[in-house]
Amino acid sequence: MLATLKKLLFTEGEETVAPGAHKDAALHHAAAGLLIEAAAMDGVFDATERTRIESLLGERFDLPADELADLLEAAEAATAERVELHSITKIVREHFDEAERIEMIEMLWAVVYADGERDDFEANLMRQVTGLLYVSDRDSGEARKRVLARTSA
Repeated sequence: MLATLKKLLFTEGEETVAPGAHKDAALHHAAAGLLIEAAAMDGVFDATERTRIESLLGERFDLPADELADLLEAAEAATAERVELHSITKIVREHFDEAERIEMIEMLWAVVYADGERDDFEANLMRQVTGLLYVSDRDSGEARKRVLARTSA
């Protein structure tokens, strides 16, 4: 308790953030862009997928609802104009360690299966992103299995 009080009193303007939440807005936008790309890959970006993305981003980055809404709006606009994945995957790859990149893959699988099925375009996107994030096929497969286990339970 004393350590917490000292931290509050003697840190000048430093923001505290949940462990692993990352404060970098560029990372938030990159992650949101990847998730929206996964949701829209089958040609449909519905309310179920949007809700799932909001939940995943809110939990992962500890973002308040108003920031989350602004983030999703900006990411949707950017996704509509994007023609490549390298720039956003590079941001994620540079900011996340291996475990966090695997968690990002798991988040992507959760979005892919938010509508209850996996499309061939979504599967192709997952193979691309897995490689661009330097995540092994095995780790991606295990992340996919964890998502399926949660969604079928």
